[in-house]
Amino acid sequence: MHDVELNHLIKMLNQLADNLTQGDPLEIAAERVTDHVNRFWAPGMKERIRKYADSGGEELSPVAKKAITPMP
Repeated sequence: MHDVELNHLIKMLNQLADNLTQGDPLEIAAERVTDHVNRFWAPGMKERIRKYADSGGEELSPVAKKAITPMP
């Protein structure tokens, strides 16, 4: 089980992915989500969700997982 903070990050990232997809292909939708996360999320938030994605990220949508994977 995850802690409250990680659950919140997972939920936020999945919502971003849902809201920014707009019927576009996975790559384009993921780029939008990556851009948003890079501009607006704190470094600690990005690090936490990236570690979760690296460990499998089973609760992330495909767009959310793709968006987080290439983040610098």
